[in-house]
Amino acid sequence: MSTGSRLFALIGLTLLACSLGGCGTINAHLGAGISDTLPHWAGGLPADAPPRPGSAKYDEFMRERERKRLEAAPPKDEAGAGSAASLEAIH
Repeated sequence: MSTGSRLFALIGLTLLACSLGGCGTINAHLGAGISDTLPHWAGGLPADAPPRPGSAKYDEFMRERERKRLEAAPPKDEAGAGSAASLEAIH
């Protein structure tokens, strides 16, 4: 094998290796974007799924979640009274 053909083969293998590595990173980015747009029945995220970390809506979602966590729970008497009244027998 001559030096020119070895150099040509080395360049070809280097280009092939680089192109395969590029396909892997492109597919990772496309996969994340496509899964967000697929409907739930086709394997996508459900409508009530939280936003992905790092997205624009994620910080707002976390603030709202923390606000709800810090709210006072309703008193037990009021919550139980409504359900007990609905279970009474109707004559």
